[in-house]
Amino acid sequence: MCRIGAIKSKKYIHPSKALELMRSQQKGHDNSGFAFVMQDLGGIFEKYKDLPTLSMACTDEGMRLAESILHSIGFVRVLQWSPEICNKDGLNIEPMPNYVFEVFQYPKSFKYAPDDEKQELLVDTRLKLRKALEEADEGYVYSFWPDVVMLKEIGDPRDIGTYFNLWHPNSDFTAKIITAQCRQNTNYDIVRYAAHPFFLQGYTALANGENTFYEKNKLFQENLYKGYIGFESDSQCFLYTLHYIHKILKWPLKYYKHTVTPLPYSDIQERQDREVLLRIKASLSNLEINGPNTIIGVTPDGTMFTLCDSKKLRPVVVARTDDMVVISSEVTGANEILPQRNIEDDIYPNEREMVVVDNNLEVERWQQ
Repeated sequence: MCRIGAIKSKKYIHPSKALELMRSQQKGHDNSGFAFVMQDLGGIFEKYKDLPTLSMACTDEGMRLAESILHSIGFVRVLQWSPEICNKDGLNIEPMPNYVFEVFQYPKSFKYAPDDEKQELLVDTRLKLRKALEEADEGYVYSFWPDVVMLKEIGDPRDIGTYFNLWHPNSDFTAKIITAQCRQNTNYDIVRYAAHPFFLQGYTALANGENTFYEKNKLFQENLYKGYIGFESDSQCFLYTLHYIHKILKWPLKYYKHTVTPLPYSDIQERQDREVLLRIKASLSNLEINGPNTIIGVTPDGTMFTLCDSKKLRPVVVARTDDMVVISSEVTGANEILPQRNIEDDIYPNEREMVVVDNNLEVERWQQ
């Protein structure tokens, strides 16, 4: 079973917090991997928030291929950073030769381009990089986006933390939003791309559970947008639906819940907004999800949320203080990160609500 967590903080925090959040839930996962997305970056990346950052794991040849592609498009590197590796004997990890986190200046021809054009350029470039490295079997490109860093690794989360020296906090590598999961995609062949969280154009999603409507979702999504690729995990569909509803269709976030877990017809008929909900149910029925799952998501503006399947078959808790909000599969995770909180303020979302956290850490419960 997966274990997931998310931290949103007013102050910059180190990914050691995410490791601690997952460590407390160790009995609930199988130690097959650890992955995280860091958004709203601090440390050495803080002054480059408007420039795209490449997160990649690759061979030496993969690095050469990527650099050649980026140079041909016109990207100019302004910062390169690699984690300090601690390669002790006996670590349960399957590392790549290189872990690359690089910040780039946009091509000169895009200096005054609208944001939409820059965003599409970044998607196109990431897809081109991924295809080149995938065909050559030389590495993995996780993200190419401003103010975002990603890492996905196979092995024991504790050993992964040791290998990348992540157990020891420092001020160089921090963020205000960190989402994480401790499990590889062990239902199928283990592929680094299959590890949660999933990311696209500022949107992040991760899940604990299964999506038994995976094939229906996938067949519908494959032709909706060029960035909907891979489908190495059934939960990847959750990200693509979030992106489609909020980015492509530009609907309010509340309609994500109405799309993935729509109300029964009898309940819809009793609502004032029934015409809208009926249209969603009719036109986007192929994006409905099924099975036991809990989803955590982040939107480009930093809004963080969580929701459950329509039967509430997977646990989740939202815990908070004035400076931090934690979403965790198990309350032990919240206890580890926020032991000083008032537990009476904890929220256990029900099957018909979204819990939404804004950038002031105000928490709202949106009833479906």
